[in-house]
Amino acid sequence: MSATKKIPRVHSTCPHDCPSTCALEVEVVDDRTIGRVYGAKDNSYTAGVVCAKVARYAERIHHPDRLGQPLRRVGRKAVGLSEFEVISWDEALNEVATQFQKSIDQHGSETLWPYHYAGTMGLLQRDALDCFRHTLKTSRQHATFCITLADAGWIAGTGAKRGSEPREMANSDLIVVWGGNPVSTQVNVMQHISRARRERQAKLVVVDPYRTPTAEKADLHLMLRPGSDGALACAVMHVLFAETLVDKDYLEKYTDVPAELEKHLLHKTPEWAAEITGLRTEEIIAFARLYGQTQRSFIRLGYGFSRSRNGAANVHAVTCLPALTGAWQYPGGGALYSNSGMYGVDQTLIKGLDRVDNNTRVLDQSRIGDVLCGNPRDLQGGPPVTAMIIQNTNPVVVAPETRKVIAGMQRDDLFVCVHEQFMTETAAMADIVLPATMFLEHDDFYQAGGHTHLQTTRPVIEPFAECRSNHRVLSGLAKRMGISHVCFETGSRELIDQSLRQSGYPTEDDLYHQHWHDCAYDFDTTNFLNGFGTPDSKFHFKPDWKRVGQDTDGLPELPDHMPVMNQSDEEHPFRLVAAPARHFLNTSFTETPTSVRYEKRPTILIHPADAAALKIEDGGKVRVGNQLADLVLHARIFDGVQRGVVVIESIWPNKAFEEGLGVNALISAEPGKPNGGAVFHDTAVWVRAVD
Repeated sequence: MSATKKIPRVHSTCPHDCPSTCALEVEVVDDRTIGRVYGAKDNSYTAGVVCAKVARYAERIHHPDRLGQPLRRVGRKAVGLSEFEVISWDEALNEVATQFQKSIDQHGSETLWPYHYAGTMGLLQRDALDCFRHTLKTSRQHATFCITLADAGWIAGTGAKRGSEPREMANSDLIVVWGGNPVSTQVNVMQHISRARRERQAKLVVVDPYRTPTAEKADLHLMLRPGSDGALACAVMHVLFAETLVDKDYLEKYTDVPAELEKHLLHKTPEWAAEITGLRTEEIIAFARLYGQTQRSFIRLGYGFSRSRNGAANVHAVTCLPALTGAWQYPGGGALYSNSGMYGVDQTLIKGLDRVDNNTRVLDQSRIGDVLCGNPRDLQGGPPVTAMIIQNTNPVVVAPETRKVIAGMQRDDLFVCVHEQFMTETAAMADIVLPATMFLEHDDFYQAGGHTHLQTTRPVIEPFAECRSNHRVLSGLAKRMGISHVCFETGSRELIDQSLRQSGYPTEDDLYHQHWHDCAYDFDTTNFLNGFGTPDSKFHFKPDWKRVGQDTDGLPELPDHMPVMNQSDEEHPFRLVAAPARHFLNTSFTETPTSVRYEKRPTILIHPADAAALKIEDGGKVRVGNQLADLVLHARIFDGVQRGVVVIESIWPNKAFEEGLGVNALISAEPGKPNGGAVFHDTAVWVRAVD
C-alpha cells in the first residue's frame, strides 16, 4: 500500500486586523484550491501557532456564497443578491467612473469620499485607495475605528509607537495583559506567556471587565468596571511610591516630573480606586506589590480599554507603571502596545503622498452616519457626500450609530460602489458591487503591530471567478477618470519592490524567498534606554496632549481617572462592553458555518443577581437599549462580570438579530479625546426581559 501523498505547502501571511500578522504555511491542493493553513514553524514569533478560524481558511475562500462577478443594483437597497444583475467589468468600471465624475462636476471633488479600513492589513491592497483620493483631491478620511485613542495614550508618554520586544515575554517573571484577550484575539501572545510560565514560573495577571478565556488562565484577574483603568493604575502607582517600590535612579534619569507625580498621587489611594473600579482594596494592593517587587514585569496592552471617552488618559496612566519601577531596564521587562511605528516603510508611491492637498477636508470614519445624513459640523462647510467607493470595511455593521449609517446609505442621491468578497450588508446598499480577491490570490506586503517582521507574499492560487484585487480595480478606475500616478501605472509586484528599495529593505524577490525580514532593534533602543521618543528623550508623566491631538480640554495634566464615560444612571443602569468574539474577526468569518456554529447566536452576558432582579432566565430573550436604539438577543447568566456590567461578544451581522439591528446601533459616534476615536466599550444601557 502506497503512503498518502503529502500536500505541498506555500508561504504566506495572514492579512486580517490582528497584531499577530501570522507567518503562514498554506496547503496547496491545486491551482485553485487550498487545504489547511498552519502557522509557520520557523518564524520565531508565530512559531507554528495560528488561530482556529484562519486554520480553516479554506472554508472562507471556497465559500459557495462568495461574490464572483460585478453586479449592478436593479431593485431595492439593503435586500441582497436578488436585487442585483450581473454585468461585465467594463460596464461596472465605466459606470462607476461616470457617476464619480458626474458628482464631481456638480459638487466638486470633495463630494467623493473613498472609504476603507482594515479588512486587509496589506500595505498595498489596503492603502492604494489613499492614492486615489489624493490624486483626485477628494475628501480624506480620519481612520478612527481602532487605534486612534490607544495611539494617543501610548505616544503621550513614550513619544514613539513601539515598545518591548514581544518575544521577550518568554523571559518575564510577571506578565500583565491589560485590556486584551489574546486567547481569542491574538493567540501567539499566549504561547510566549506559556513559555514564561513553564520555564520561569512567571505569574499572569489579567486586567479586564469580564472573565475572558485569557482571564480564566490568569493567576490574578482584576475584574474592574469599564473605563476605570486610570484609577487602578494611579492607585498602583500610589502604593509603589508609598512602599518605596520605585526605582529612583531610573526616575531621575529617564522621566520628566517624578516628584510632582508622587505629590499628585498622595490621595489616589487603593481605597479611592476601589470605589471607582469596584475592586477590593486588598486586590489592588496585592497587585501593586506583585508588580513593584518584580523587576522582569511585562505589560502587554490591548486595545479594549482605550475604546472609551477617557481611553487615551487610561492608556497613558498604564504606560506610567514600568517607568516607576524601571522595568524597561531588564530582559523580559517593559511594555508593548504596538510596534507598527518602527518599520519606516516608504509608502509615497502607494499612498500618493506626493499629491496630498492639505486643504481638502478630513471626514471622521466613525461618524459616517452624521456625514451621510448631512450634519453641518461633520461636513465642515463643504458639499454633501454624494459618491463613495468602499473597500476593506463594512460600515453598515461596524460603524457606531447603525440607524444613522443606514439612513445615510439609503439616500437616493448617494452613489456607492462597494468592492467586496461577500454580499455584506454594506454591499447590499450599493449601486455597483465588485468582487474582490482574498489574500491568497494577490500580491501584498505586511508589517506588524505585535511583532517585528516585515513580510511579502504572492498569490498561492488563482483568483476565484472574476475577482480582482483592490489595486487592480483602482488602476482601472484611474485610467477611466484620467488620473495619472505611478501607483496606478505600475504592476503590484514592482510597486512593492520599489517601495521596499526606497525604504532600505531587501528587494521584493529577496524578501519573498526569505519569507520575512526581522526589523527588531537592539535591546537598548527597543526598551528606550537610549531615550524615549519625546523631544527631551524622557518619559512624560505630564504629557503635552497637543502633540497627539487638538481636542485636549479636560484631559488630565498628570495620570488620573477621567470621569467622562457614558455613566450608568437610573434609566440606564448597566455599562455595556461590546467585546470581540473568538471565532469572528470584526465582520470577517461571520459567513463561515463553523464560526457561526461555535458562536451560536447573539448573546448578552449578565450577572446572576442582575438577571434574578430582572426575572431574566438563562437562554431567555432580553431587550437591551438606550436613547439610540434597542435590540433583542438571548441572555447567558454569567458570574464573570461585576453587577451592573453586561457584555455582548462579537460583531454579528445586523440581520442575525431578530429586528435587524446589531450591537453598534447602541454605540455613540461621539469622538474620544484628544484626536477622535470610536468609543465602542463606553455605553450605558437598560436591559429588560422579553415575555
